[in-house]
Amino acid sequence: MNCKWLAAAALVFAASHAAASDTLRCGSQLISLGDRTSEVLQKCGEPVSRDVLGYKRSANRREEFQVEEWTYGPSNGMYQYLRFEGNRLRQINSKRGP
Repeated sequence: MNCKWLAAAALVFAASHAAASDTLRCGSQLISLGDRTSEVLQKCGEPVSRDVLGYKRSANRREEFQVEEWTYGPSNGMYQYLRFEGNRLRQINSKRGP
């Protein structure tokens, strides 16, 4: 019985962690995966840094687009790293410290 409870708690934790990485609160605004860079700038303001990571080809290999990482923070000791591919937010990661 105890093992079933632990497994259920682990699943709930994993599900809540996955959902948290799909959105980020900027003040009273939320940004989500798929948002444009202009929307993120409007809601979160200018990032601490912007780094061009390189370029990526589309699935059909006919287009190439820029991959960029923006850094926000620290906010309560946490840094937020936003990865954009082709002007769209594709990934949100959080990390303590620099």
